[in-house]
Amino acid sequence: MNETYWIAITKVFGALALLVYGMKTMSDALQKMAGPKLRHSLRAMTRNRLTGVLTGLGVTVAVQSSAATTVMTVSFVNAGLLSLTQAISVIMGANIGTTLTAWIMSAGTTFSMSNIVWPMFVVAIYCLYSRRQESLSYFLFGAGLIFFSLGTLSATGKEMDLAHNDALIQFFGSFDTGSYWTLLLFLGIGTVLTCMVQSSAALMALTMVLCTSGVLPLYQGIALVLGENIGTTLTANLAALSSSVQARRAAFAHLFFNTFGVTWMLIVFYPFVDTLCSLLGVDPSSSELETDRLAYVLAAFHTSFNLLNTSALIWFVPQIERLCHFVIRDKSDEEEKPMRLQYIQRGPISTPEMALLQAQFETAHFGHRMQRMFEMVVQLENEDAEDERKKTFERIDKYEEIADSMESEIAQFLDQTGQEHLSDESKAHLRQMLAQIGELESIGDACLKMGHILMRRSEAGQPFTEEQQKGLLEIMKASGEALELMNRVLDEKFSGKDVIQLAKTEEHVNSLRMKMKNENIHAVNERHYGFAIGTLFIDLVCECERMVDYVVNVVEMRCGRLPNVDISE
Repeated sequence: MNETYWIAITKVFGALALLVYGMKTMSDALQKMAGPKLRHSLRAMTRNRLTGVLTGLGVTVAVQSSAATTVMTVSFVNAGLLSLTQAISVIMGANIGTTLTAWIMSAGTTFSMSNIVWPMFVVAIYCLYSRRQESLSYFLFGAGLIFFSLGTLSATGKEMDLAHNDALIQFFGSFDTGSYWTLLLFLGIGTVLTCMVQSSAALMALTMVLCTSGVLPLYQGIALVLGENIGTTLTANLAALSSSVQARRAAFAHLFFNTFGVTWMLIVFYPFVDTLCSLLGVDPSSSELETDRLAYVLAAFHTSFNLLNTSALIWFVPQIERLCHFVIRDKSDEEEKPMRLQYIQRGPISTPEMALLQAQFETAHFGHRMQRMFEMVVQLENEDAEDERKKTFERIDKYEEIADSMESEIAQFLDQTGQEHLSDESKAHLRQMLAQIGELESIGDACLKMGHILMRRSEAGQPFTEEQQKGLLEIMKASGEALELMNRVLDEKFSGKDVIQLAKTEEHVNSLRMKMKNENIHAVNERHYGFAIGTLFIDLVCECERMVDYVVNVVEMRCGRLPNVDISE
C-alpha cells in the first residue's frame, strides 16, 4: 500500500470524525435554540400512540439524533413523567425521524456541496460575533461540517479509485450476495461497528461511500444498514443501566423494536430490496450499476424499513409492554434499595436540556427529603421513650449526611451540564437550581441543630413547660406548612394563592418568634423556669424561624420576591 493510500485512509477517518462532530454541534445548537420547549414537548404530545410516534419523529428531526431522543425518553420514564406505553410509541417515532440523516448524506455524496458550505461558514462566523445569533452560528457550523465531511468522503473515494482496486473488489466479491450467511455476517459487522463508534451516522456515511464507489455490493450495504439499527440501541440501554426498572424496560423496548424489525426484514430481504430498487429504477444484479444512485437507494431503504416496522408494531404496543415486564421483572423490596439520586442519569450528558429537567426533578426530590427530615424533628419532640428518641435522632443525623451528599452530587451534575450548549433561559434556571440546593442543604443543617437541641434538653432531664410546648407546637406546625408550600412550588403544582400563603406563614413565624422571645425573658426573670431550659427553648424557636427563611429563599429563587402581606387580615 503506497503513501497516497495511507493519506487517503487518514482523510476518510478524519472526515468521519468531522461528520460526528458536526452532527453533535448541530444537535446541541438545535437543542439550545429550542430551549425549555424541548424539555416539555414529550410530556405535552403523547396522549395516544399516534401522537407519541409523531412526537418522537418531530423531536428527532429537530435535534438530529435518535440517540438523544431515546435517552430523553428513558429519562422521562425514570422520572415517572411518561408511561412505558407512551415511551414505546415515542421510540418508534424516533426511529423514523433519524432516517432524515440518511437523506442528507445521500444528497452530500451525489453532488458537490462546496458551493453551499463556504457561504454557510461565512454567515456562521458573522453570527458568532452577534451574541443574539450565537446558537444559529453553531447550527450553521455543524451543518457546514456535515456537508464538508460528506463531500470529502465522496472525493476521497474517487481519489482512491476503489472501483478499480482489485484486492478490495475480490474481497467483497468473495462473498455470495445471494447467501443469507453473507447478510448475517454484514449485519453483525454493522452492529459491532455502530456499538464501537456510538454513531450510526458515521457508519451510514461510510456505507454510502463504499457503495457509490462500486466496491461494496448493494445487498451487503443494506445489511450493514440493518446492523446499524441494532447497534444504535446500545446508547439507550447504557443510559438505563443505573435507572429504575421502568426505564430499563423502555430501553429494552427500543432493542426489541429494532431487532424484531431486522428479523422480519431478513425473511423478505431479497424480494423487498428488489422491489424497492425497481421502483427507483435500479437493477441491483446489473454489472453496470449507476453507483451515484445507490446512496438514494440506501436512504430509501432506511426510511421505508422504519416506516413499515412502525406501522406493523404500533398496533401491538400493549403486547410489547407486557413482554418488557416479563423480561425485566420487578425487584423485591430487599433488592430494590432506595437511591439518593432518583432522576439524574449517570454518565455523559447526551441532551443538555433534558439534563436540566432531571436536575429540576432531583431538586424537588431533595425538598421532599428535607420535609421528611423536619417531620422527624417533630416526632423527636413528641417521643417519650429514650431508646426511641435515640433512634429518631440517628435517622435525622443520617438524613443530614444524605443532604450533604445530594447537594454535592446535584451541584457536580449541574456544573457538568453548564459546560454544554444551553439557552440563556436555561442558564438562568441552572443558576437558580444551584442556589436552591444550597438553601435546601441549609434546611437540613437547621433540622440537625434542632435535633441536637432536643437531645440536650432530654439529657438535662427537664421538660419544657406546658406554655413552651404549646408555643413549639404552633411554630413547628407553621414551619411544616411552609415546607409543604415550598415543595408544591418545586413540583410546579402551585398557584399565586400558595405564594401569598407562604408570605403570610413567614410573617406569622416571625411574629411568633418575637412573641415567644419576649415571653421567655419575662418567664426567666420571674423564675418560672431556669435560664438553661429557656435558652434551649429560644434556640429551638430561632432555628425554626431560620429554617423558614431558607424555605422562603428557595421559593423566591423560583418565583421571585414574595409579596408584602398583612397577617392581621
